[in-house]
Amino acid sequence: MGKSEIERLKEIVEALRSEDGCSWDRAQTHESLKAPCIEEAAEVVCGINILKETGDPENLKEELGDLLLQVMFHSVIAEEEGYFTFDDVAKCVSEKMVRRHPHVFAGVTCASEEELHEAWAKIKKEEKAGKEWHEDYLPGAFDEAMGLIDRAKERKGFK
Repeated sequence: MGKSEIERLKEIVEALRSEDGCSWDRAQTHESLKAPCIEEAAEVVCGINILKETGDPENLKEELGDLLLQVMFHSVIAEEEGYFTFDDVAKCVSEKMVRRHPHVFAGVTCASEEELHEAWAKIKKEEKAGKEWHEDYLPGAFDEAMGLIDRAKERKGFK
């Protein structure tokens, strides 16, 4: 059985960052990739809008790929730094989704939509216990993202 497309993508990013790869890709860091990550997320929104208005999914497919590339780039850089791998990222989000959906994966029954949301909030609060300080960084991150979007609009000639 051949390798999966996600394995192929990881190998491509690793090749781009290798000594024999691309100097631009090799120079990228988590910091330098902030702007492209925000820009690609905005382009996914554009792809969703195109799909809604025209029924054409091609732009959304392409832009989701570009956003996935950003996730893979950050994961490969993190692996190079000894922090985590793409598989760790996928495992983390998979475990979170299973944990936050006991009504789907653990046979828990919720009587109402309200009870479902209460259970979700309780699970999320338990997950965040001891890490509440992470929220302190969020307002600044939103401000930074807005600035990055403004600069992207200028680069693309929309401002």
